[in-house]
Amino acid sequence: MLSIKTTSLFFELTCIYLRAMKTTDKKIELKGFTLAELQDYCISIGEPKFRASQLFNWIYNHICFDFNEMQNLSKELRGKLDDNCNLRTLNLVTTQNSHSTGTKKFLFETHDKHKIESVLIPEKERSTLCISTQVGCPLDCKFCATGLMGYKRNLTAGEVVDQYLLTAKENGKEKITNIVYMGMGEPLLNFTTTLKSAEIFTHELTKGLSRTRITVSTSGIPHKIKELADSGLRVKLAFSLHSAFEDFRSKIMPINKKYSLKENVEALKYYSQKTKTRITFEYTMLKDLNDTDDDVKAITKLCAKFPSKINVIPFNSIKHMNPGGISAELEPTPYDEILRFVDKLRSNNITVMVRETQGDDIAAACGQLAVKMK
Repeated sequence: MLSIKTTSLFFELTCIYLRAMKTTDKKIELKGFTLAELQDYCISIGEPKFRASQLFNWIYNHICFDFNEMQNLSKELRGKLDDNCNLRTLNLVTTQNSHSTGTKKFLFETHDKHKIESVLIPEKERSTLCISTQVGCPLDCKFCATGLMGYKRNLTAGEVVDQYLLTAKENGKEKITNIVYMGMGEPLLNFTTTLKSAEIFTHELTKGLSRTRITVSTSGIPHKIKELADSGLRVKLAFSLHSAFEDFRSKIMPINKKYSLKENVEALKYYSQKTKTRITFEYTMLKDLNDTDDDVKAITKLCAKFPSKINVIPFNSIKHMNPGGISAELEPTPYDEILRFVDKLRSNNITVMVRETQGDDIAAACGQLAVKMK
């Protein structure tokens, strides 16, 4: 459960939002409301509290986009909701399918005509949806196409949740089992939205998704990592490492100049201890830059600090964004060298997973999500 302080903040923001909607005569965006917020809204329009659970079920389980289809609500209430509220935050523009892996990329448009992407990755025993939290990204990581987009704005909780709902609807009977916040943007720079959407995904009334199947990925915002630990959600946390050396990490990830690896390691240790979970380090392999024996030693030393594992990721081309500077010079570590690197880490008793490239033929692989903005 979320902390009382966090829940109170949600309620306060909701009240501000509702007042703003009344002032501007715009429809209220119910998609993205938590159960508590739906309860507050129902009470505010003179409806009993239990109506919120019915709305929650229709919106997040039945994936309903039309109030008139909510048959256990009275006709009067359905009319009231239809006049004053909105249930669609995104429009699905196109889908692309990878013929080699079955990966699907979804292009969505927001109400203000921005474009974002999500990716559905099918695997043998699960199906993982990679969702976005921002339009673009402000962090400018040199190996990531999204950073080359620039940044427009944060997504709302409704826009984050709608990526899952619209994808699930499009996917039909093929169930989505896992969600990873690893698409466009830095989730912890859109903290309230990330928290709210994760609360909805993991709520006991939401069918089929548990906290153990939700992963939030971050490039490293230490105070927000600690705040996430204190929220009570206990979702899995993935940290974009990519180098265990401060100087090189700052070159490829400018955020490291503001929030050092040392600060982040302390926050990750706090998260691991507070939530009793293992941290995942994400590590993109860059030829002759972070694939040396010295890197193995530095990673080994880091992994000894708290329970962790490494996800080794082959570097995927970002040439579709016409990069310049260091981004244009990056090359992937040859696969046999990746395996050598992995073997050395494993010989030091480190759990290592090698993430297979999926969807690179449709620019949907890790680090490739981007939409060229006007």
